[in-house]
Amino acid sequence: MDIEYSELHSKVGQEIGTSEWIEITQERINKFAEATDDHQWIHVDVERANAEIGGPIAHGYLLMSLLPVLFNECLTIHGTSRILNYGSDRVRFTNMVRVGSRVRLKQVCMTVKSNAGGKVLKIKNTLEIEGEKRPALVAETLQIVYGKLEG
Repeated sequence: MDIEYSELHSKVGQEIGTSEWIEITQERINKFAEATDDHQWIHVDVERANAEIGGPIAHGYLLMSLLPVLFNECLTIHGTSRILNYGSDRVRFTNMVRVGSRVRLKQVCMTVKSNAGGKVLKIKNTLEIEGEKRPALVAETLQIVYGKLEG
């Protein structure tokens, strides 16, 4: 969805976008493990994970880390100088994401409030897993959006 900064309040309660599907590969999981030093076997030991839990699963925080890039696929806000991540109010990891699964993000605008010289967007993010009823995660995130200065 494309929207002007000045029109953000009009999107409260509405779906604001859905990203494309992306595949969760073992390579992506291994790179995340290297970046975070989280080498728990359920993520990186393919042989053991296959034997004990039916295959490796993605880190929950790997899935969270995809939200900013997928946000950009869902929503383009024109007339901004910058958008900053402000935090999360609620995050729940509701389903495992196995290697080879595809996920996509759906977003709903929950609130828009003026604050700190910008607007704070509270967005409900649902990371869906292709072919699954339960999503991988549901997270309420906050972004501060600053409009461009005139003149």
